[in-house]
Amino acid sequence: MTTNRPVALVTGASSGIGKETALALVAAGFEVVGTSRDTSRVTPLGGVSLLDLDVASDASVTAVVQQVADRFGRIDVLVNNAGTGLMGAAEENSLAQAQVVFDVNVFGVMRMVKAVLPHMRARGRGRIINISSVVGFLPSPYMAVYSASKHAVEGYSESLDHEVREHGVRALVVEPAHTSTGFEANSPRPDTPLEVYADQRRAVDRMMEAAIKDGDDPAVVAKVIVAAATDPKPKLRYTAGPLAGRASTLRRIAPAGIFDKQIRKMNQLAG
Repeated sequence: MTTNRPVALVTGASSGIGKETALALVAAGFEVVGTSRDTSRVTPLGGVSLLDLDVASDASVTAVVQQVADRFGRIDVLVNNAGTGLMGAAEENSLAQAQVVFDVNVFGVMRMVKAVLPHMRARGRGRIINISSVVGFLPSPYMAVYSASKHAVEGYSESLDHEVREHGVRALVVEPAHTSTGFEANSPRPDTPLEVYADQRRAVDRMMEAAIKDGDDPAVVAKVIVAAATDPKPKLRYTAGPLAGRASTLRRIAPAGIFDKQIRKMNQLAG
């Protein structure tokens, strides 16, 4: 089976941003394949084909990308949305926890890119859209490992974009702020908690819970992802939602001292 419609592959499409993105791309005229680690537990999405995928597995990534290419004859857009979080002070998170985060958030992106890119280069066109976060350009106390993984995605994406542009492919980044999903609530807690950080960790947890409750609807982020997938002249970075836009402006123009104080105030840190 081949198609004349553009084909999008969306990882982590079972809920939240991934689910809304898959549906928004269908509405925008794409054939959409959404993935999840266990699609048997996913409510069917109208117009979206669902496939099992573990982005932390080389074999799984290779098989799924080849299946999509064989079925549709093309892959026009890859949305690397699958991700995992991690809460707690840096000293409280074991290296094993950090490795899990990087295997999904960073190496998972790399696996998907390496599998999809040959198909895009062969056709001389394609968009790779990597879902980052405002903590990809901001510090995030008590989420240092997660923040580091998103900083890595940003550096990888920008470098990749320069490499693939001459082949008709673009690598872009979408940067949401707090979004109304279960992502943070489902993020693992530190496996070696320390009493010295306990009070501040709980304060940050409460702050995050309130921020997520009042966060952007995932559909807001999905709309920006569709824009990144379809803009005739795409930008390297897309902030998603008003809070993300303000955070990006703050990072760019605020003097270092003021920026530092604002980060501490936002995270309710002493001093």
